[in-house]
Amino acid sequence: MTKSTLFSSDTNPNKPVNVDFLVIENLTKAYPTSDKGEFVVLDNINLTVREDEFVCLIGHSGCGKSTLLKIVAGLERSTSGLVTLEGKEVRKPGCDRMMVFQQYSLLPWLTVRDNVRLAVDEVLKGLSSSEKAQIVNEHLAMVNLTAAAHKYPDEISGGMKQRVGIARALAIRPKMLLMDEPFGALDALTRGKLQRQVLNIWESQRQAVLMVTHDVDEALYMSDRIVMMTNGPSAKIGEILEVPFSHPRDRQQLRESPEYFELRNHALNFLDRYFTADD
Repeated sequence: MTKSTLFSSDTNPNKPVNVDFLVIENLTKAYPTSDKGEFVVLDNINLTVREDEFVCLIGHSGCGKSTLLKIVAGLERSTSGLVTLEGKEVRKPGCDRMMVFQQYSLLPWLTVRDNVRLAVDEVLKGLSSSEKAQIVNEHLAMVNLTAAAHKYPDEISGGMKQRVGIARALAIRPKMLLMDEPFGALDALTRGKLQRQVLNIWESQRQAVLMVTHDVDEALYMSDRIVMMTNGPSAKIGEILEVPFSHPRDRQQLRESPEYFELRNHALNFLDRYFTADD
């Protein structure tokens, strides 16, 4: 498997990192109501994400995490403010940003292979049939689904379905991966295995990732920074927590680190403070 077939981004280690890869500026999202004026979900959000950075969004339900992710994906429009990717305004969905949802979103009448191939056919139209087949095979192997390639979604487990979604998202070589609680519907054992699998892929071929999660331990294990949101309505970025651990990461070693527990307690105290304030 060659690196060039995995992602479209340049993996030259001497290439300078684009610190302004994704830029969110003064973003506000509000919905009109019939009797109380505008209902503000997100208020004045400012955030940048580097092209090789794994960032997690965390906060209580209703703080607009998923809404922010959908705006970056181009699935929703902000009320005001600006989102740019490599200097170009995000106004609609595009194959440079691929979304992985908590629900698996697979077509039940297509096999595992065909669910991935459908996305490749749609986006990578200039490639030959054999090149497309190679990309599909490589990405199924990447998520350990080669043996299940001919099965249908109702014949595989929830964890396998989510791996199909991840393979499908990566196969079209996006510049940025957006994940909305991708492990939230999985049991604890499957969740841990899939976290490690996604990290293995990202550590071998880095790209920008923005992931929504409710799980502090998951955020600490996977991300470079944790963006902690205040409660909604009018949610803001309350604090951004730098995660100093180098990659690749060993879960057991992290949990034996005093610094890990300091960061974990800091994040939990932040969330508890806003939970208490909401009461």
